[in-house]
Amino acid sequence: MKPFTKTLAAALVSSAVFLVGCSSDDETAATATTAAPEAKSGPTHPVTGETLAADQTFTYWALDEHSSFDPQIVEDVSGSEHVRNLFEGLLNQDEDGNLVPGVAERFEASEDKMTYTFYLRKDAKWSNGDPVTAKDFVYGWKRAANPETASPYAWFVELMSIKNAPQIIAGEAEVDSLGVTAVDDYTLQVELTDSLPYFPMMVVHTTTFPTHQATVEKFGSEWTKPENMVSNGAYTLSEHVVNERAVLERNDQYWNNDATILEKIVSIVVPDENQGLIRWKANEFDLMNSVPTGQFKSLQEEFPGEALAYPRLCNYYYTFNLSESGPEEFKDVRVRQALAYAIDRKVITEQVLQGGQPEAYTFTPAATASFTVPPVEFGQMTQAERDEKAKELLAEAGYSASNPLTFDMLYNTSEGHKQIATAISQMWKTKLGVEAVLNNMEWKTFLEERGNQNFALARGAWCGDYNEASTFLDLVRSNSGYNDGKYNNPEVDRLMDEAKTQADPSANYTAVEQILAEEMPIIPVYHYAGNILLKSNVKGWPVNNVEQNWYARNLYKVAK
Repeated sequence: MKPFTKTLAAALVSSAVFLVGCSSDDETAATATTAAPEAKSGPTHPVTGETLAADQTFTYWALDEHSSFDPQIVEDVSGSEHVRNLFEGLLNQDEDGNLVPGVAERFEASEDKMTYTFYLRKDAKWSNGDPVTAKDFVYGWKRAANPETASPYAWFVELMSIKNAPQIIAGEAEVDSLGVTAVDDYTLQVELTDSLPYFPMMVVHTTTFPTHQATVEKFGSEWTKPENMVSNGAYTLSEHVVNERAVLERNDQYWNNDATILEKIVSIVVPDENQGLIRWKANEFDLMNSVPTGQFKSLQEEFPGEALAYPRLCNYYYTFNLSESGPEEFKDVRVRQALAYAIDRKVITEQVLQGGQPEAYTFTPAATASFTVPPVEFGQMTQAERDEKAKELLAEAGYSASNPLTFDMLYNTSEGHKQIATAISQMWKTKLGVEAVLNNMEWKTFLEERGNQNFALARGAWCGDYNEASTFLDLVRSNSGYNDGKYNNPEVDRLMDEAKTQADPSANYTAVEQILAEEMPIIPVYHYAGNILLKSNVKGWPVNNVEQNWYARNLYKVAK
């Protein structure tokens, strides 16, 4: 339940009109902020009646330094968590993943779902007191599409089917021709080239958040520093030490500040899950949003009620570099299939991970709304049958003990990723005689190298930007910004283009999954289950939201 206010709306309604009533108007961490049990208590929660903790500081563990605080630049989950707390878009999600108002109080869709009009609240302000207007969204969206910004998520603007987005991103049209208009200060209109009934779900994504034009233009790339940033979310950035911590404090200019309980948000970077766990047990962290590989079952026994598991809208895979610079051996589909078949996913999920993760034979997770996992052929085999077929395929491709297949296997630094990569490489060596050389890199370097196709086989993971199968399958389109392996199949592109305008695109999604299972440009390994450690006095965590978009303003701490 959200603190101080009831849920404002349940979901997108069939009339495509979203109507909701409006509501209202220290010190920083020196080394590590402690989340120790509070000796004092505060007032009671106005809805639940719970006694609130006197100290409303929420501290959580981060494995890596995030990519950016900039809504149009951020490209990772941890960075998006910061941006979601610092900024606010048109729409938000509630604890169940339903759409609720953000800066927009309501929206309307045309009958053909090609024009969307958002009506903004008039009490939304930037942290410097400026009003948040439709022009701020126009600026942010144009900035995302502008080639000069070099946004890693420019492709998402194109996926949104906004008029002229592809041409602008390709440098073939003026940025001002983007199909987004400030009709007046509090009315934003968006023109699409395709009928997208799920478009409202897409504006929950951080790329679509507004940015303060005067601040960006004054400070350039330095605008996200604490002393420069102007934001419109429930919190402001008060401190940032790269690779150490970020501190966010309550924004008294936020339109719904009266409903916020947590005063301060602190994330601490500890690039080792086991060290993070030690510090969580020592009450330095309220949250660990993942746990060391293979330890979840024992942690559930040790910390009942604090070791939580739930479905996640995420996948875990390895991608082949199929670009011109990629290894010649991976151009052979038999090699790709052999490597995919020989992975015993049950060993990965049940013996390595041990966190309830389902095995993956498709790219799209079963947790995705309105998606039925198709029975792809290699997923219906027994593991023994897959192993036998893998040996046949690799032999047909010309590899043997005297001519072994050898390549580098890239992943970002993490003990969990290392364990998975080690297990997979051992399966390949034992069953197929394949020599996979493991190579790990720090997160930002890994993203850059993978994005520049400086790899043979690289780890990948994707958490849905919205709850619809296209959020996964659009990644394998030839023009996707996150198609790091540069897989190119015109039939996949056609099927995904066609799916955009279909009332029921499930047949197209099934067809794409079948193509992926046959051509194997990626190796699906497993689909995520959320395994977190959350202190029992923290309330409001959205365990039923498979996208796991959490908002600190909805959390609160009760007295112990």
